[in-house]
Amino acid sequence: MSRDRTSLKPIEGANRSLRRQLTLRDEFALALAPTAIVLGVLALVEVLSRQRLLFASLASSAFLIYLDPQHGTNSVRTLIYAQTLAAIVGFLAYLFIGSGYISGGVAMVITIVLMILLDVVHPPAVSTSLSFALRAGNENNLVIFGLAVGVTATLVLLERFALWLLARYSRSNS
Repeated sequence: MSRDRTSLKPIEGANRSLRRQLTLRDEFALALAPTAIVLGVLALVEVLSRQRLLFASLASSAFLIYLDPQHGTNSVRTLIYAQTLAAIVGFLAYLFIGSGYISGGVAMVITIVLMILLDVVHPPAVSTSLSFALRAGNENNLVIFGLAVGVTATLVLLERFALWLLARYSRSNS
């Protein structure tokens, strides 16, 4: 178990002061990538599955990444581990307990405990476990969800790159 609790802290060396200097136009520019990613994920889900609610928590993940891409909660490692863990726990709860509130509650509690123990705290993953426990459907939804998590993880890298570009642009205009 990690003593540093990296998923609950800003990433080491993160320059979070730049975010406070952004104009409204810059904020909208940063919000563009998460919005496009979520819409792309929804299109993927529509083509491959009818279980739309299983993917709703990824919209929250995308917004958190936009809000603070330099926080450990939104790192690629944390996002992938927490969301994947939550989907699997929720799916297993669905298989062993069935669909319902007890299954959802058990999945949420186990997901929260595991995220804390493994230092991969990503709050939207709690919704993922609940969604899969209430209505998992079939194993194919886990695969599709894995692809969607991968696309969302790419968003972390895009947001960090966008912040780097904004910082570089801000320095050259100063």
